[in-house]
Amino acid sequence: MDNEAKLKIEERIIDMLKTVYDPEIPVNVYDLGLIYKIDLQDDGELTIDMTLTAPNCPAAEFIMEDVRQKVESVDGVKAAQVNLVFEPEWDKDMMTEEAKLELGFL
Repeated sequence: MDNEAKLKIEERIIDMLKTVYDPEIPVNVYDLGLIYKIDLQDDGELTIDMTLTAPNCPAAEFIMEDVRQKVESVDGVKAAQVNLVFEPEWDKDMMTEEAKLELGFL
């Protein structure tokens, strides 16, 4: 897969990530800054490193499965591995300006 094709697939992955929400927060996981790494291999294998706003998030399994299912539906992604990481620790500065505005941090 060439770089242009890869970039287009990664854009669609990001668009898909923007449809995943933490049930308790009205902002998607991408704009919250919870996605740390999107690594798409040439063979269509995708690895995503993500975190949660809190380590004891009751919706962790639901959110991770939602991410996995949605990104695997993107044309060009063969399989996705979603890793939950807590380094670096998430804080509100990782959010997009739009997310901060939505949640009243600006």
